[in-house]
Amino acid sequence: MPNQITTQERAVSLTKEAIITEAKRIEENCLYTSKGHFSAAHFWTNFHLLFGIPAVVAAAIAGASALTQFKNSNLIAGILSIFLVVLTAITTFLNPKERANIHLTSGNNYDSLLGKVRQFWTIECRFEESEEILKHKLDDYTEQRDRLNRESPQVPKFAYNKAKKGIEEGEATYKVDEIQDA
Repeated sequence: MPNQITTQERAVSLTKEAIITEAKRIEENCLYTSKGHFSAAHFWTNFHLLFGIPAVVAAAIAGASALTQFKNSNLIAGILSIFLVVLTAITTFLNPKERANIHLTSGNNYDSLLGKVRQFWTIECRFEESEEILKHKLDDYTEQRDRLNRESPQVPKFAYNKAKKGIEEGEATYKVDEIQDA
């Protein structure tokens, strides 16, 4: 039995190798896109808070100053009311809470696909499945990624750059992968 080939020693066919390479491309695309969406969601959540909290405070102060008898209270109430209208108009027009939710959902969808594709090329492609079956599964993952690309909002450039920097600094690296690479 010493001459018997085990599964670890079996050479990977060129077709299977190409399938694995393409799956790795999809995984990488999903990684950068998911992290970009998470970065955009974080930005829009902060934007919502940055404009929402001052709007609430301005409304409270404007309402209170309109009811007081202090000198210049009407002027203060008027200025705060204008400030409040501007903040409210901006948040209504940009709708940061909805944008944050959409980017968060998109990031989670890409992250889910990333995990499936990683398991596909690291585990499923190692089985004795036919290349035709593997190609069909790869086509399904490609279609899922293409559908997400069509249905998701575009990742803003600043969010992509922030995500890319974080990935390059190791934010997306698992400890188990560091151990295996060592």
